[in-house]
Parts: sequence; C-alpha cells; structure tokens
Amino acid sequence: MSVSDASCRILAGLLEARTGQQLTMSRRWRIETALRSLMRERGISSLDQLVATLVAGREPALADTVVEALLNNETYFFRDRLPFELLLGPALTRLERARASRKALRIWCAGCSTGQEAYSLAMAFAEQKARWQGWTIDILGTDVSRAAADHARAGVYSQFEVQRGLAVVQMMRWFEQYPGLAWRISPELQRAVRFQVHSLIEPAPEPGRFDIILCRNVLMYFSPAIRRTAFARLAAASGDDTILMLGAGETVIGQTEDFVSDAGCRGLYVRRREAAPAARAAS
Repeated sequence: MSVSDASCRILAGLLEARTGQQLTMSRRWRIETALRSLMRERGISSLDQLVATLVAGREPALADTVVEALLNNETYFFRDRLPFELLLGPALTRLERARASRKALRIWCAGCSTGQEAYSLAMAFAEQKARWQGWTIDILGTDVSRAAADHARAGVYSQFEVQRGLAVVQMMRWFEQYPGLAWRISPELQRAVRFQVHSLIEPAPEPGRFDIILCRNVLMYFSPAIRRTAFARLAAASGDDTILMLGAGETVIGQTEDFVSDAGCRGLYVRRREAAPAARAAS
C-alpha cells in the first residue's frame, strides 16, 4: 500500500500537533501498519483516501482515532531490569532516609502507555510491605493516549503482556485469569495506582511535585524544541533531590540544563541546583 509524500506530511503534522511527537522519515514505515486495521474497519482502500477524509473535516472523531493508532504504546513489566534495580535499590534507599519524617513518596510515570511500568512499581512496593508500613506511596501514571490510559486503568492484560518482564511467581501472585485468555491485575495493585490523560508539554499533573519521575522512551520522539519544553515541565515537577529515570537510549546531555547525572546512581538524573529559576518559569 503506497502513500504520497503529501499524505505522510499531513499525518505527521496531525500527530505532532496533537501529541508533540514527531513521525520522522525513519519511522514512517509504521503508518501503514498502524492504520491498516482502522482502514479495514471503515472500508477505506488507501492511505491517501484516509487523509482526504481527514482533510475534508466531516468526521472530527476520525482524527482522534488516527492519532491513537499512530502512537507507539510499546511497554512491558520491569522494562530493562537494570535501571529498575538501580532505582529500587540505592536510589530508593536514599529517598527513604530523606523522607523518613513525612513517610510519603510521590511517583510520576510520565508516558506510561498501558500501565505496566506504574504497576511494576506498585508490585515492588507491595512485595516489601513491612518496609513501607505506615508510608503513603502515591503512584500516578499518565499518557497522552486516552485508550492507553483506559487500558491501564482496567488492568487487564493478554497472556503475552503478562509474560513480558514478569517471573511466573509474580504472575501467579499478582494476577488472576480473566475470561478470554486474559489476566486481571490484583485489586490491591489497582488501588495503588491512578491513571490520567496528560501531555508532557502541559504543566505537571497534581500534586505538582514528585519524588521520583519516570519518563522513559518518550522524549526521543520529540523535536529538540519540544523536548526542551518537556524537560522544563519535568524540572518544574521536581524537588532538589527528585530522581528522574529516562529510557535506555535517552540522556540529558545536550538536551537540557535542568538535570544532571546522579553522581550516586549513574544512569539516573537529578535536578541541577542552579536550574530552579528555569523550572519555576515553566510552571
């Protein structure tokens, strides 16, 4: 199925306008794959015909559906174990000491897709229940995709999804079989996480300041200008000792002046102390 350059530009422009994400030339191969099912359902024979329908503007909801289909919702439980071990090990121990008086942690999973990342954190805290007795652990997962946020909130995953990243003992402890070869996450973990629709180029969601922020494999899809805006939003939601975890292929180097590498936990990031004025300006 071929698509004209003009149609590619229109679809890429629509995605960037709605989400901030770029559909670069190297990623345009995804267009046909992502939209094939939608086109089949609507009886649309070509991508150019789909774009013509969008441009005509007679079906406003179609643009929302196209954007949802073009988003990359790739995620899985405990994705890339090493950074999770670093975060849940020495970095969390440091925060535990720093928050001992208030006994509360606020965690933001930005761009959480269908929720596996947020539930991974809930699972880790639940598996150390005695350690966190008396603490308030607030875990917020956000994503620009309404469909992804709804999926996360429902907590129902396919066999393939629950097998990715989880040991069998974790599957059996935290999931129950659901009709249709699916698995539902335990009510305990569902209660531990809240989800909402949010764009990273918007001001941070409530409560506004977080102790841990995970923003993984999202910033890589932004243009340099939008990426700087997103980093400023993350900085505005951070305190002096907030821990930021990015994706394996992402870095702050050359991207922002608001964060620096965490000297105590290489691979994680913290606010640059003199970056506070820039962060306040973005809030």
